[in-house]
Amino acid sequence: MAGHEVLMFGSNAYTGLTGDPRVEAAAKDALDKYGSGCAGSRFLNGTLDIHVQLEKELAEFEHKDEALCFSTGFSVNAGVLSVVCGREDYIICDDRDHASIVDGRRLSFATCLKYKHNDMEDLEKQLQKCKPESIKLIVVDGVFSMEGDLANLPEIVRLKKKYNASLMVDEAHGLGVFGKEGRGVCDHFGVIDDVDLIMGTFSKSLASIGGFIAGDKDTINYLRHTCRTYIFSASNTPAATAAAMEALHIIRKEPERIENLWTVTKYALKRFREEGFEIGDTESPIIPLYVRDVDKTFLVTKLAFDAGVFINPVIPPACAPQDTLVRFALMATHTVEQVEKGVQALKKIFVEQNIIK
Repeated sequence: MAGHEVLMFGSNAYTGLTGDPRVEAAAKDALDKYGSGCAGSRFLNGTLDIHVQLEKELAEFEHKDEALCFSTGFSVNAGVLSVVCGREDYIICDDRDHASIVDGRRLSFATCLKYKHNDMEDLEKQLQKCKPESIKLIVVDGVFSMEGDLANLPEIVRLKKKYNASLMVDEAHGLGVFGKEGRGVCDHFGVIDDVDLIMGTFSKSLASIGGFIAGDKDTINYLRHTCRTYIFSASNTPAATAAAMEALHIIRKEPERIENLWTVTKYALKRFREEGFEIGDTESPIIPLYVRDVDKTFLVTKLAFDAGVFINPVIPPACAPQDTLVRFALMATHTVEQVEKGVQALKKIFVEQNIIK
């Protein structure tokens, strides 16, 4: 950035642990002990004791029998959904689910159905289209990554039970943010034991890279032996694995970290609404500031950077052309004063560009 100092409101590091010395030390220790990489898949020479330990801790954390770690979060969804349902089965998705879910269902032989975003009536209509005897898997983001709103998990669980379906929840943006000890949106809504598969990433609150799927013993064992993105990918590096595990330990030991995240989040939500920004239905540290014009979205991003505020533009194909926005995201390490500076800088830009009054 050519020495230009900015306030970072574009990161997914909600817990603010990417620069934590304990996480860095864990990564360095693993590098010294195991080397820079495993040079093989988990099926061959790529499984270390720290991979196994992290899987055990994640399974316990998410109230599941077992967990399986992957090299990236994208490969979890793409791989799991490609094999978990058969030709006579159904995958039912929210139409704003993450691209990795979209790609996973495209790779599947199952019939894929979509329901309108968070529209429970439409979800029920899609479930009614399914053959009663077939496997029906509902797949949904717990927190939607661009809009910041939450899936209506209590109602989804009710419909799941009514139609004898299964449920997989992507906790990429919920882990470390919602629920007891940051378990995620499933725990936040009190339905964690009603969710069959929980997916999460290491690249956000866990300050690393990678991902996991947690579920019952039989399903995880099936995925271990059939999921191509697991079988044919090199295992995650020792440093990345150790960093994620240490970040998980810190999140569980330091509830005040999540408490501060919510202090700045609630402040930001309040201030953006007071200043007249259109922020939709967000209930999370992800705050969409709608621009609704592709060119202006790029311009706002550039002007904000020049003013010392780093935000991310969200444009097609990540959204419809009429729904473009800039994404303002909070971290536990932010202060109220920093948030206020960001709000004031963006207010000036949005007013000058006639986006708000």
